[in-house]
Amino acid sequence: MAQVHQTNPKQVKNWLENNEAIVIDVREPAEFKSGHIQGAINKPLSTVCLEEVCMPEHTSKKLVLQCQGGKRSMMAVEKLLQENPQMDIYNLEGGINAWAEAGFQTQQTGRKVLPLNQQVQLAAGSLIVTGIMLGWFVHIGFVGIALFVGCGLMFAGLTGFCGMMKLLAKMPWNK
Repeated sequence: MAQVHQTNPKQVKNWLENNEAIVIDVREPAEFKSGHIQGAINKPLSTVCLEEVCMPEHTSKKLVLQCQGGKRSMMAVEKLLQENPQMDIYNLEGGINAWAEAGFQTQQTGRKVLPLNQQVQLAAGSLIVTGIMLGWFVHIGFVGIALFVGCGLMFAGLTGFCGMMKLLAKMPWNK
């Protein structure tokens, strides 16, 4: 069974300074543009694979995957290890959040956008409140909106698949 290697910001910074690692940022392009580790390559989670068109040449360097908080990059690491269980790959624990907390600089190439998980929370919360308010003041049937969104959140929590996140990733502000 393949072993997932966890690493921390200090170690990754050391590897980068010594030209020993390549960092792959698996967040969406807009998240990447709003702040990323200098030299990181953006490959959204949905495009991560072992083929040459997906991953840069890395045979002589450590491959470090990173996202906002570490969850998406861990999913990408697990996906790559399924394709090649012998692969030597690292997940940056805590993602770019941990990088920034460690006091390391990020490079910004675009406007700041909310991370996708916060966009989902904002959209889901808004839909739930709207459904409840409409159910209270207009017609009880509108409570179905809140029920539908709540069930969607439970499904996302159980399966790791979030349809709302997939939809929000396609929005113009996330390109």
